[in-house]
Amino acid sequence: MSHLTWGGSSCLELAERFGTPLYVLDEDVIRARCAEVRRSFLDRWHGSTAFYASKAFLTRAMARIVDQEGLGLDVVSLGELHTALRAGFPPGRIELHGNAKSEEELRAALSVGVGRIVVDGSMELDVLIDLAERMGARARILIRVAPGVEADTHAHIATGHEGSKFGVPLEGDVLPRMIHEAQASGCVELMGLHSHVGSQLFDPDDHVRAVERLVEAMARLRGELGFEPRELGLGGGFGAQISPDVPHVPLALFTDAMMEALSRGCAAHGLALPAASIEPGRWIVSEAGLSLYRIETVKELPDVIYLAVDGGMSDNPRYALYGARYRATLAERPDAPAHEQGRRVCIAGKCCESGDVLIEDARPLPHAGRGDVLAIFNAGAYTFSMASNYDRLGRPAVVLVGTGHEPEVIVERQSPEDLLRGDVIPARLAEDSEMSSTNEAERGGGGGCVRHAL
Repeated sequence: MSHLTWGGSSCLELAERFGTPLYVLDEDVIRARCAEVRRSFLDRWHGSTAFYASKAFLTRAMARIVDQEGLGLDVVSLGELHTALRAGFPPGRIELHGNAKSEEELRAALSVGVGRIVVDGSMELDVLIDLAERMGARARILIRVAPGVEADTHAHIATGHEGSKFGVPLEGDVLPRMIHEAQASGCVELMGLHSHVGSQLFDPDDHVRAVERLVEAMARLRGELGFEPRELGLGGGFGAQISPDVPHVPLALFTDAMMEALSRGCAAHGLALPAASIEPGRWIVSEAGLSLYRIETVKELPDVIYLAVDGGMSDNPRYALYGARYRATLAERPDAPAHEQGRRVCIAGKCCESGDVLIEDARPLPHAGRGDVLAIFNAGAYTFSMASNYDRLGRPAVVLVGTGHEPEVIVERQSPEDLLRGDVIPARLAEDSEMSSTNEAERGGGGGCVRHAL
């Protein structure tokens, strides 16, 4: 019976060599998705651009791959911008996003000359204009709008509905006032509008409805303000498969429907067709990744079998946050028949939370025991980027695999000492500790309990 391989590497050997938990990314899959973006969107629709949504997964190695594949980069924080720049990513192909940008983030974006800043509200526009005037800089901007579409997804990853924290309403007077202010400023160049309806969507209907509402707004704004967007950001949120058994969701399913709706609507209203952009993130990297764990304990209860692993919500909080679904298998015997039992099999993490679950019911799984290596598929997105040090757990390593090269560490595993970096004991507490240690030594120790340093 063959072992599970990923990107040409044995998962058992990866777990043994690099330890667990472990994130494993197949570079070939990432590059194949980027090629599909070029083939299905950039080459098909004149003037279009694509920005990889780096919040899904970003390291310097990932930024290099995206750069080599000719895509732009969408960043949402100073840390993401810094990572991109340290990787040598061209600032002109970076787009700064986010609903609560700090002055430091805006100043950094202006200083390095990012290609676009997506302005999320009127107060941010005021701050940006003031900063640009003081710095003698000029920014090309899009204004993010909420198209008022209730996306068919979990409430925590819906973004385009009325009342969303993202963007400004298409209706009302806020958007016209922002357009007027931007046009009156000599420090910003208003390129167009931006919208995003939500994440993990598997049919294009919500995206198409958003495009139709954007076109209606464009026609209204032209009539009222004489403003006609040259660019239109259409966001991302394209569904990534949940299981290797489910077919890959083609990008063209969404982009063709969106662009046809945009072309049709602009023609009907006599509008010039704006240059469109998209922001695939999870769609590019999710299917490229899996997570490897070792099973630490097996606990059989009347209604459920718990397989508790050496990771959990600290390295993948997505189930706890919004019920993300995954499929798992045993790396040593992925094709073995399922263990015959009626109880559900829950993959539980080691964090001190009842909600620390990775898969609520992992059936069908073969019989599993302590020490077995468990692989969870489609874990390339929002795992490493959302990981925390809860319970003082170190973040896992990230390994890049693929054709033509040996497995390579692109992020090192955090050690216990790494967790103390930046952890400072005030001098007064350090003095108390030294005094307590001296007193304890004079008393002859701590009652027979031996303490060992890590």
